[in-house]
Amino acid sequence: MRAEGHSSMGGANDSSPSSKLHTRLRLWEFPDRYVFEPIDGLADLYLSANRSDGSMNLVEELPPRDSSTKPKCQTVYGVIGVLKLSVGSYFLVITGRDCVGSYLGHAIFKVTGLKVLPCSNSRSTSGNQSKMETEFSELLHAAEKTIGLYFSYDINLTLTGYIILVMSSNHFRFGDSWTSTCCQSFKANIHAEVGSEKVNVTLIARRCTRRIGTRMWRRGADPEGYAANFVESEQIMESKGFTASYVQVRGSIPFLWEQIVDLTYKPSFDIVRQEEAPRILERHFHDLQKKYGAVLAVDLVNTHGGEGRLHDRYAKSIEPILSEDIRYVHFDFHRICGHIHFERLSQLYDQIEDYLKKHRYFLLNGKGEKIEEQTGTIRTNCVDCLDRTNVTQSMIGGKILENQLQRIGVLGVNDTISNHPAFDAKYKVLWANHGDSISTQYSGTPALKGDFVRYGKRSTQGILNDLWNSLARYYLNNFADGTKQDAMDLLQGHYIISVSRDMAGPSKAGLLENYASFRLAFALVMGALMFMMMSLRQARNDVRHLVLSLLWAGLCIGITHFVRANGRVFTNRPRFYQSRH
Repeated sequence: MRAEGHSSMGGANDSSPSSKLHTRLRLWEFPDRYVFEPIDGLADLYLSANRSDGSMNLVEELPPRDSSTKPKCQTVYGVIGVLKLSVGSYFLVITGRDCVGSYLGHAIFKVTGLKVLPCSNSRSTSGNQSKMETEFSELLHAAEKTIGLYFSYDINLTLTGYIILVMSSNHFRFGDSWTSTCCQSFKANIHAEVGSEKVNVTLIARRCTRRIGTRMWRRGADPEGYAANFVESEQIMESKGFTASYVQVRGSIPFLWEQIVDLTYKPSFDIVRQEEAPRILERHFHDLQKKYGAVLAVDLVNTHGGEGRLHDRYAKSIEPILSEDIRYVHFDFHRICGHIHFERLSQLYDQIEDYLKKHRYFLLNGKGEKIEEQTGTIRTNCVDCLDRTNVTQSMIGGKILENQLQRIGVLGVNDTISNHPAFDAKYKVLWANHGDSISTQYSGTPALKGDFVRYGKRSTQGILNDLWNSLARYYLNNFADGTKQDAMDLLQGHYIISVSRDMAGPSKAGLLENYASFRLAFALVMGALMFMMMSLRQARNDVRHLVLSLLWAGLCIGITHFVRANGRVFTNRPRFYQSRH
């Protein structure tokens, strides 16, 4: 979730492109204003923000302090931006950070704490505005819990290594000293030896803000072609003075489709305005071409059922724009690989190997000279663009890394990463953590099939973890993600409220009834599933347990039908949410 406050800083902006961001600020909370005092020695001016209307200006000294004012004071590590709403303005500040390593020689920090500072004159607002302000505050409180935010004081993390390394610094330096560009992403690196050479691999993911959201609540693309869960993953390798980079992307199938949450485990797929699919898809791929060059779309969904309908529409809609620079490959992951035979992804690699070799990767030598350039990317999708996509992208990343290491002489011509167990193990964990992070941001749980990415094989424990995470996703999708989605929309400026909506909230009794009903239904479903699994374990050797497991299965089905019949009683979707598109 990236937010830039440059346009809101007014007179506080510094037009110099090389302004150094303040790394530490002392936040003073006076009754009438917030004052940000730089304590890193970079400037003598203070940023003052009016607590009534959010207006800002630079001042040379702090307001007078005495025993009657007693302003609160704390250290903050950056201002993400200013959110302007109808009920007032809100500052988002970074209250906690951890240094998680470096990116091309620049320190990278992970946000560990956020705080929202309201600037509004509550005493002059009407009753409806007051209620609206309370609801906004609740959503912003949820936004404070946003995970996976990274930033740097030196460079813009939303740009790829190619731009940072090749373009002039003016392309990525900040425009003022006060606002930090944050990117919801993942960043980690490993250091290991391959043979006698030291190799450093960095993996960084960048989530697009155009259609940000949660699983189930953000699917497909919007009319402008921006896809849900669109993430750019860049793998950077450094060794022997060389620096190499490879970028690949993932994103939801790019036309209008959705899954309406209805308390079923897998809600049906609904394709919206099918006649617009070719136009939206063409717009999406046109944007990808402008940024990455050629595009190879790898579609991993099933060919039957609801996924099959998505696949059919995707294949038909992309056909008119297929060319030398836009290719489409379908690989039915579940049919070919099942749940354990992920080594069969080699069949997919055989289909895309020529494309990877043709469009190469970015490579600089020790003198900073460009000797290779990436001229195309791979766009991978499944339904969620999480689990199957993670496994596939890790395979592609591994093949690219082997080619890079062979090119610079770290690996022999026929040598592979798997021949170096220590490095191979670290590399697998790097990609597994990458998949878990992206999955947690979108679905609320780590990725499924993560044991294969992490260890190179499926395990019983991994399959059990997948079961648990699947149940957790079901709970989050139905009972938690609605509010989280609205908080994201509010923070991104995509939130719409009907001015004529009824501001009256549900009664206290109603809330308690809904809460109790939800807890009862959830407990029944979880209990039935647990006993069914226990019975199925014993059923292999005992006919009585087989009968018992079938009874529990029937109970699960009965409870599911009961919950579906009372579905909307249990969901927590805010009542004034307007539209997915």
